[in-house]
Amino acid sequence: MDLAKIFPIYKVEHEMILSRQGDMTAAFEVDLPELFSLSGVGFEAVHHAWNKAVGVLPGNTVLHKQDWFVDGSYQDKFEGENHSFHSISSERFFAERPHLDHRCRLFVTKRPKGSKLGSSAVSNLLRKSLVPLEMLEGNSMEEFQNVIGQLVQILSDAGIVLKRLNEVQIAGSSLYTGILEEYLNLGRDRVLQDIQFKPEWKIGSKYIQLYTLGDVDNLPSVVSPYRSYEPYGTDQTEFPIGFSTPVCALLPCNHIYNQFLFIEDSQKKLKELESKRLRLESLSNYSRENAIARDATAEFLNEAISTGRKAVKAHFNVMSWTDKRQDVGKLRNLTSGALAKMNVVPKQETVGAPQIFWAGLPGNQAAFPVNETFDTFVAQATCFFNLETHYRTSHSPIGIRLGDRITGYPIHVDISDEPMEQGLITNRNKFVLGPSGSGKSFLTNHLMRTYYEQGTHVVLVDVGHSYRGLCELVDGYYFTYEEDNPIRFNPFHVEGRKRPETEKKESLKTLLHALWKKEDEAFKRSEYVALSNALSGYFELLEKNPEIFPCFDTFYDFLNDEFRDILKRDGVREHDFDVDNFIYVLRPYYRGGEFDYLLNARENLDLLEQRFIVFELDNIKDHPILFPVVTLMIMEIFISKMRKLKGVRKIILIEEAWKAIAKEGMAEYIKYLFKTVRKFFGEAIVVTQDVEDIISSPIIKNAIINNADVKILLDQSKYQNKFKDIQELLGLTDQEKAIILSMNKAKEVGRNYKEVYISIYKKVYRVEVSPEEYLTYTTEETEKVTVEEYTLKYGNRKRAIQILAEELNNQRS
Repeated sequence: MDLAKIFPIYKVEHEMILSRQGDMTAAFEVDLPELFSLSGVGFEAVHHAWNKAVGVLPGNTVLHKQDWFVDGSYQDKFEGENHSFHSISSERFFAERPHLDHRCRLFVTKRPKGSKLGSSAVSNLLRKSLVPLEMLEGNSMEEFQNVIGQLVQILSDAGIVLKRLNEVQIAGSSLYTGILEEYLNLGRDRVLQDIQFKPEWKIGSKYIQLYTLGDVDNLPSVVSPYRSYEPYGTDQTEFPIGFSTPVCALLPCNHIYNQFLFIEDSQKKLKELESKRLRLESLSNYSRENAIARDATAEFLNEAISTGRKAVKAHFNVMSWTDKRQDVGKLRNLTSGALAKMNVVPKQETVGAPQIFWAGLPGNQAAFPVNETFDTFVAQATCFFNLETHYRTSHSPIGIRLGDRITGYPIHVDISDEPMEQGLITNRNKFVLGPSGSGKSFLTNHLMRTYYEQGTHVVLVDVGHSYRGLCELVDGYYFTYEEDNPIRFNPFHVEGRKRPETEKKESLKTLLHALWKKEDEAFKRSEYVALSNALSGYFELLEKNPEIFPCFDTFYDFLNDEFRDILKRDGVREHDFDVDNFIYVLRPYYRGGEFDYLLNARENLDLLEQRFIVFELDNIKDHPILFPVVTLMIMEIFISKMRKLKGVRKIILIEEAWKAIAKEGMAEYIKYLFKTVRKFFGEAIVVTQDVEDIISSPIIKNAIINNADVKILLDQSKYQNKFKDIQELLGLTDQEKAIILSMNKAKEVGRNYKEVYISIYKKVYRVEVSPEEYLTYTTEETEKVTVEEYTLKYGNRKRAIQILAEELNNQRS
């Protein structure tokens, strides 16, 4: 049969598809809420919006929602960018990662007055179209456009965005495949393909299977906008997904889910049903089936009249396909199994398949065979609508690579800038909570590596050597205390040997005070003035004598010589400033003293410009002298970055070390940091294993929880029975609780990953990385030892990781 002779579309103009029967169809691309992000209340709200939208449609209207799920794969992105070792390995790892691309389209068709729905016997697939365009009334187009505007606004108010398709998107061009061509080919191939229905249904090389939901006897007795998804549920929570999601995002094959609603004149429809009831009444004595049908029709009429519900005809079908003949059996099992999860009795359509397929062509919806529909109300019919789409990727230049929950398909997630622009957060601070083994350090390594490569200045405070490998690979500074290589700073070094700014001087005074006095000792005003004078005099000396190297030793020499004379000259009494006591207490930090290395560093002095700095405090976290001094130095370094690096993103991440910092009276610093850093394009991140650690410090609790708008949680199954405390502390809803407790359930077999919950999006993502990234981030002792051994063997950490990763890939294959 020649397609051109029976093709039902007359033309496309004014963004409208006009058929040869006089039908007008508006076509839209639809943006739906993301998968696994809606609560039960959210599903009800979206469902209500669809009901309301259908309610504005007049009689003689067809609403056709068409969801495409087509096999796709991740295409790597190497060209045109400077990629790092890790990003290249990530691109290589995810290349060709399969997933389903989802596209949702909505078609609203207005039939001419007086027209009737067709049937399988008189489908326009079997005859030419005879009705000319001129049958359209002059004002019908304008009226229809007004209705369309109302429908778009109602759905937009519910967060469902409709984008009108233009003429090229519908009909295509020499360079672009339109939706008409795409539907006839079941793909975006540029070459039209043969369509045959016998002996088996094929379009080109594709084998098609069609399952219909057009018989009310095969449908579930109870429907709802959402259902519980058992794989993600717990004994305490239910995890909601859309009622039709099993035949949509969760059906892992090429398929289209078609949803048809036929809106007719309500009063006319009720009269037809009343006539049907009377016929069944007269026949009820001859058959029990007729009596049951009579009662069902009467009940339907009673409900329609008493509640004012709108009656419609509906039809739903799943059209799946494969390129391989041997996979047809598997395709049938997948599709029928998905329908069974909706409590639908699967019905494979063969006889009526051509007419149903033909009526799914954009613009030809009014040709749908009425004998394939069933009567229902709008609210019940829209329960069968697909309400969700796959995770979307962000186009922001900042963010982190994560994966969707179903296949791990890589998506870019901005958890800093876009949420600020959208008003979801007022600061970029983050709070990370996850028990041991949940993947905290793994996630933060991945996050810090990504932010560093995007130009961020990163300062890390750790107590477990979790970042040593990453620091070495990015050529950062790694400060740690070892007997043969103790930690060293130089607070007296100022870039360009300039005089320090007021804030730098205040920082130095705080340091000198901490070295001199105990926490509970009083600090007199005269002593504060003396320290100010001492620092001013020292930096004047440096200015006049460029050969003097700025460090604590030379400052101590200045105190012991010139400054003593200045104090005598000015008549400063011992009661006001005891210089002998001051010099004696600071003696251990001077040349030859126990801690003479601490404040006299001659290398790694460009900390302001160094973009990746790690302070590893594991060996000194309990040291009464070293730890407070080192903490003050870290504070001074980050605050300097925070205030001097204008327009540059900076992050300070404090791992479990924050507990030790809080003990040393530094809680006020963290409080100040979390409240102030946002003003300087900065982020403060605190990582902890146990939420009780946060609760134990009121200052930390209030500073961190109240000033960290982004909460990141990892596997909380260990705390499942006491999650109520965490929920209360973090202000989580019951929906968020259900989502969080679903993490790491029903994981994809054969994939090595953990899942993470991000509060601003109320979603769970995969944290899955390449073998090279894994070997860089791992905190497993045996794996870390192996990496170190290979590094020694090959003399280069990057080379060691590449060889190890290759060995791992060979083992898996």
